[in-house]
Amino acid sequence: MNAALRLSVSSLRSHKRRFAGTFFAVLLGVAFLAGTLVMGDTLRAGFDTMFGNATKGTDAVVRSADTITTPGESQGVRAPVATDLVRAIERTPGVAAAAPDIQGAGQLIGSDGKPIGGQGPPTLAGNWIDDPKLNAYRLAEGRAPSKSGEVVVNRGTAEKGHLKIGDTTVLRTPDPVRVTIVGLATFGGEDGMAQVTFTGMTQSDAEKYLTAKPGEAASIRVRAGPGVGQDELVSDLTPVLPKGVEAITGQESAQENTDMVSSQFLTIFTTLLLVFSGIALLVATFSIHNTFAIVVAQRTRENALLRALGASRRQVTVSTLAEASVVAVTASAAGIAGGIGIAAGLQALFPAIGFPFPEGDLVISALSMLLPLGVGVVVCLGSALLPAVRAGRTAPLAALRETAVDESGASRGRAVVGGGLAALAPAVTLTGVLLTPSLWLAGLGAVLALAAFVVLGPVASTAAVRVLGAPLARVRGVTGGLARRNALRSPKRTAATAGALMIGVAVVSLFTVFGASLKATMDQTVSRSFAGDVAVSTPSFGAGGSGLSPKLAPAIARQPAVEYAVGLGKGVAEVNGKGRALTVTDPVTLGKVFDLGDVRGSLSSLGTDGIAITRTEAGKQHLATGDTVRLAFTDGQKANFTVRAVYGRSELAGDYVITRAAWAPHRTQDADTLVAVSFKDGVRTAEGKAAVEKVAERYGDPEVQTRDEYAQSSAGGIDMMLTLVYALLALAVLIALLGIANTLTLAIHERTRELGLLRAVGQTRAQLRAMVRWESVLVAAFGTAGGLALGAFLGWVLVEASDGASDSAFAFAIPPLRLLVVALVGLAAGALAGLRPARRAARLDVLRAIATE
Repeated sequence: MNAALRLSVSSLRSHKRRFAGTFFAVLLGVAFLAGTLVMGDTLRAGFDTMFGNATKGTDAVVRSADTITTPGESQGVRAPVATDLVRAIERTPGVAAAAPDIQGAGQLIGSDGKPIGGQGPPTLAGNWIDDPKLNAYRLAEGRAPSKSGEVVVNRGTAEKGHLKIGDTTVLRTPDPVRVTIVGLATFGGEDGMAQVTFTGMTQSDAEKYLTAKPGEAASIRVRAGPGVGQDELVSDLTPVLPKGVEAITGQESAQENTDMVSSQFLTIFTTLLLVFSGIALLVATFSIHNTFAIVVAQRTRENALLRALGASRRQVTVSTLAEASVVAVTASAAGIAGGIGIAAGLQALFPAIGFPFPEGDLVISALSMLLPLGVGVVVCLGSALLPAVRAGRTAPLAALRETAVDESGASRGRAVVGGGLAALAPAVTLTGVLLTPSLWLAGLGAVLALAAFVVLGPVASTAAVRVLGAPLARVRGVTGGLARRNALRSPKRTAATAGALMIGVAVVSLFTVFGASLKATMDQTVSRSFAGDVAVSTPSFGAGGSGLSPKLAPAIARQPAVEYAVGLGKGVAEVNGKGRALTVTDPVTLGKVFDLGDVRGSLSSLGTDGIAITRTEAGKQHLATGDTVRLAFTDGQKANFTVRAVYGRSELAGDYVITRAAWAPHRTQDADTLVAVSFKDGVRTAEGKAAVEKVAERYGDPEVQTRDEYAQSSAGGIDMMLTLVYALLALAVLIALLGIANTLTLAIHERTRELGLLRAVGQTRAQLRAMVRWESVLVAAFGTAGGLALGAFLGWVLVEASDGASDSAFAFAIPPLRLLVVALVGLAAGALAGLRPARRAARLDVLRAIATE
């Protein structure tokens, strides 16, 4: 066994270049995985610290006990509590101080007239708490607000908006409020709480602009006296609190906020990165397996000599696996170091682009180090296992033959198995997306399709390379013909080399198709549901922004050019015991600006006790016009509402509609998310839009868009998502590129004598370089074509599965220009991968090459 290990080490020293591509493939995959885990741990620790600082001096939080949670939202909506409770709380033994905490949405306008934030992190406003221990923010400059119109803002917000103490600006609440900055604050020693913006007002201003009526707060912060613990304080507070109000410890409040971020943001974000890490490692698996398969094939004679000299099968197999182990461990260790560097780079980069990355040192746990190391070693050894077993089966008599090359191609068994998978995959997929909608069946069909492509690769590679290489032979003559013959030489090798690129291109194509389908769905939704001419809207991406003033729609409706203007607000309530989102609007005007489909009943008769619902929801709850539903609001009030209308479409109007009069007794901070406007006959769009913009300017100057512009901006988050996806998938394409380059380099080593003979009979260096480059392009073309086909199919599966799982109708769309760009990038990757091997081939000494065995 020791002899086998010594042989492995000697072989690695002699042929370091053979494993360069494998080394970097493992390194990159492990680095991505390690970076993801380190970044996830760092984010969690950062948010723990951030929310801990926010409640550091708060020993208890008094708040409403009940929440209403709507589908798709993890954080429920709570009713406000009365600020009068502060006096009763302060009289409770063990309480040192208490202060109301009024919170709402408030977006500052910068010196350039543009809103600050609003594309991700929240934009918050609230009352400035004078007790420094109960206030998470600390005054860094200036003073606290003392009269109406004065505010303190966090220093990071002021810097982004180029604002300073003494400046006057506008705060959207959503009604525009003129404010003067009198102080700048820090949070935990930093300029703010990640990328969140905060504006602190006087309590009276906060009650006026952020609550439905004076005397209400989101919660009450309580500080304990000396020697009183948080649990003891909560026990003392509980008896004095009215029904429906509870007290929790400050630690519990901080943990709830951390859990909310983890469930909403961190889990999704880290899961996304882990998925792309898996894709990168899958692509690396193809490259690693291909490298070891070629190396074993090239060393057939060497292994046979070892067998003839007495080496056992096990020793030859162990020797090959030992080489893989050395590469795996060293590459994985380097990948861990690279992952720490990636996490550090992202920690510095994300805040610069507005990403909510809390400040703090990197958190490096044992799991974040050991898991990527183990995964890297397992992936590398698993990929090398079959070639190692094949090496151990080498017969001693093979030493008498010329060096064997892996020329296995399309076996009948492979064709049968691959054909069966190719037939089964569409059948399972169609069943899962069309006949009996099931995400599991659709996913199984997608996995079977991927397996069919991998198994049929060698079968298809011969025909595909012949077709793809036919124009090359005619255009490039002998050089193109030789490149084509070289790509045809080993179908299995060509398929394995192209397989890595195929996976990368397939995933890129999948997201490209799905993104285009989401855009088409948005266009379809707007064109089908929105019958107006222009829309005034809030940002379509992120939690920030303050919404639109409910006064905006009536003001626009009074313009001579406007026929109808309707605002869509949001509310929540439990409908027959289940949390549901409500659309708060004027239902009569809603039916004139939006196409609601077939309406049964009357939208004009909702009043203060009527509700309109979609046909889908009516079917689910077995409701019809005239039936009664029970609504429970966040303020604890319950009321019976009569179903007075059932309408067909819900994409923009929502599933439940009530009037503003019905919502008014239960509202908190009132805001609209959209104002839709229809012009009178004969009014040109440009003329009407200008009139609407003049009115909107008085209400915080929100953006006014035509219907097409609104549809395009609504899909703006999709382009942002695709940009992130493409950036992450670049790693998988890079690993595939390394695999192609490594395969060609090994193939050149294998064909040294052949290349020398070609040079001897008159082939120039330029022709030799071109031949190798075009061989690389042909392999890349095969992988790219397969990836485009597979990605388009998987994109269709994802769209259809989403359609079946959602009430909204999804539209399937294939973007030809984007897919053409993907194809060109795949071909360019092939050309790039062939540059170094081509240069190396052209530098071969002719006489030495001919003499090579």
